[in-house]
Amino acid sequence: MGDWIKGMDLSTLTEVERCGGRFYDRGVCRDAMDILKGYGMNMVRLRLWNDPFTEDGKSYGAGGNDIETTLSLAKRAQKMGIGWMLDFHYSDFWADPGKQRVPKAWRGMNETQLAEAVYEYTAEVLERCRREDILPQIVAVGNELSNGLLWPYGKTPRYDKIAGFVSAGIRAVREADKNIKVMLHLDNGGNNELYRTWFDAYFANGGEDFDYIGLSYYPFWHGTMDMLKYNMADIAQRYRKDLIVAEVSMGYTIEDYKEYEQLADDARKGMAARGELAEKIDYPMTPEGQADFMKDILEAVREVPEGRGKGFCYWEPAWIPVPGSGWATKEACEYVEEAGPGGNEWANQALFDYEGNALPALEVIRDFRP
Repeated sequence: MGDWIKGMDLSTLTEVERCGGRFYDRGVCRDAMDILKGYGMNMVRLRLWNDPFTEDGKSYGAGGNDIETTLSLAKRAQKMGIGWMLDFHYSDFWADPGKQRVPKAWRGMNETQLAEAVYEYTAEVLERCRREDILPQIVAVGNELSNGLLWPYGKTPRYDKIAGFVSAGIRAVREADKNIKVMLHLDNGGNNELYRTWFDAYFANGGEDFDYIGLSYYPFWHGTMDMLKYNMADIAQRYRKDLIVAEVSMGYTIEDYKEYEQLADDARKGMAARGELAEKIDYPMTPEGQADFMKDILEAVREVPEGRGKGFCYWEPAWIPVPGSGWATKEACEYVEEAGPGGNEWANQALFDYEGNALPALEVIRDFRP
């Protein structure tokens, strides 16, 4: 774990490939993982959903990250000499500050039973990883925990329950292998008040110790780069923790990708990072703007006091637009109780263009020396 982390979240890669996605570096078609390794990637971040299927076995989509899919990607990375970070969502589908649903199998449990379920599930997954010789180097216990997890029981401000659920997961990781590092991850990396409130309350409620604070930072939504720098400097020193920007991305174009998705207008969400958002930030949504942004992010993490900035994970650099790969299937929309539509919201923030060609930001990542 001495390496400064140049990480990539490749959770949807299997699905993108199955749907026809291909990747190119200087015109040569190659495995996306291999290309990214050549540009410095030394860690793959992979999410895990408990049961991302309907009762009759239809996938929720968005990578379909059940244990089989996630471990197959981890094994691909391991064969290339790339480490991996396991991101437990403790949900059957997306878990983030807007939704933290109890998995179907855990519904009806009380708070004590839920804590036991977190412990047992975490332990079972890591025991399988051990059997298959694919233990992760880092485990994130929960995903973007800003508003808690396992709602409504562990929803903020119920920090006693949040600390209890998270601590159950941490204990399972520690017992599985003492060498695995544990990360707790919030969103909105520019919001210092959020981080201070959350971690103060977590420790005040007896939360188990951990190794890394993870931050999400998307410049369209999470404040200025200066706000991120201030927050990282403060929390690194306040909590004596190493930091990883666990999710980060930046758009490289405002050109639409409808023709690539081949979806009707009413069936696609379109870009999360739209043109009007680009007007609010200091970087143009161009390949050069994306590269400049990454240069500044890398330097910001390097400048965290006491060398506590330990790297980054770019969020879904290979989620290029291909027919059939979107953020949610019709069944998934019903599960998360959203009207939809589906499609890919992220393609203009990838590190490959719509045709799958490597973008200049990858050279910045490759050439950066922490």
